[in-house]
Amino acid sequence: MLWALTTASVALGPRVAGWVRTMASHRLLVAPPEALRKPLSIPSRLLLGPGPSNLPPRVLAAGGLQMVGHMHKEMFQIMDEIKEGIQYVFQTRSPLTLAVSGSGHCALEAALFNLLEPGDPFLVGVNGVWGQRAADIGERIGARVHLMIKDPGGHYTLQEVEEALARHKPALLFLTQGESSTGVLQPLEGYGELCHRHRCLLLVDAVASLGAVPIYMDLQGIDVLYSGSQKVLNAPPGTSLISFSDKAKNKIYTRKTKPFSFYLDIKYLANIWGCDDKPRRYHHTTPIISLYSLRESLALLAEQGLENSWRQHQEATEHLHRRLRALGLQFFVKDPAVRLPTVTAVAVPAGYDWRDIVHYVMDHFSIEITGGLGPSAGKVLRIGLLGCNATRENVDRVTEALQEALQRCPRNKL
Repeated sequence: MLWALTTASVALGPRVAGWVRTMASHRLLVAPPEALRKPLSIPSRLLLGPGPSNLPPRVLAAGGLQMVGHMHKEMFQIMDEIKEGIQYVFQTRSPLTLAVSGSGHCALEAALFNLLEPGDPFLVGVNGVWGQRAADIGERIGARVHLMIKDPGGHYTLQEVEEALARHKPALLFLTQGESSTGVLQPLEGYGELCHRHRCLLLVDAVASLGAVPIYMDLQGIDVLYSGSQKVLNAPPGTSLISFSDKAKNKIYTRKTKPFSFYLDIKYLANIWGCDDKPRRYHHTTPIISLYSLRESLALLAEQGLENSWRQHQEATEHLHRRLRALGLQFFVKDPAVRLPTVTAVAVPAGYDWRDIVHYVMDHFSIEITGGLGPSAGKVLRIGLLGCNATRENVDRVTEALQEALQRCPRNKL
């Protein structure tokens, strides 16, 4: 048999070559890349930046499972389980709950594209980079964007928000619960009720906070809540979680114009995710393997329990703060009550270049920490404790690395 196959291959060789010459209208200008002839090699690193985070073994294993079709009943079952997991971590009973095929930015666009129409007044809390991004997207839609600007490290009070609501009469307010660029945790209690009193919907970004601090979508009156897969959930980047209240759904389903994006049209996404009680129709090919991983990450959090996860992050962060104070480092957010447990921002010590510290920790310890982002760029170092990475052991590792970096990195004494 082997001899017969070999003989047939040799005999067909010239025919195949001739067929290729006939099929091709041009010679190839680009050769196969030499780099792709080498095996893929990934370094082992402890990711203690603001995300992405390291993947637990169970989530890694889920990413190695075989594909099923995106319209198979088994895939729909996985999607239904993901929806239940999102409802748990969001603490919502909203049926319009699903995952978006894209990172947290994609969920933000899904929210704004569907809720805002040209000319709608949109109030944005800007105390870091994520408020800046929300305002940018609102402007692209053609909304009338009104900014509440805080210095980096600040947060909003109920009185400040009420004054802005009364002045601008917005259809939608955007707040970031976990402002990872500055390390701020925005309080949320009472803001939903306040918005509804002013006939305004509340949109909350919980990408950097979900799973690490309490959030109760329904009880706190949040109309749209979204988060990402790659932070506390310890899943690969590329999927995001979102849910809409009945008030938000009504705004979407009664809008006068189509959303700017077909891909992110919630009416279509609601159907493919089984949120509208209608037969599911093809809309786009969902990221099947990423959804396997997201399902497992939600399962791990459900098994641990939200309260236990909140406690884990609080305890690990308190230990981190003690170690940082022992090193003489100063917190960027002065009020301990509004420091984000997942991402701690410390002021760059006087005389140091933040890049030297970040590179030293990476090069000598294979640990990732980062500098600032947006309005905090050049001002802070950011240390992340996300999900399974939020342990005392990791705190000790990163603070020992920081201590050596501060001793070894050059310092401008002028």
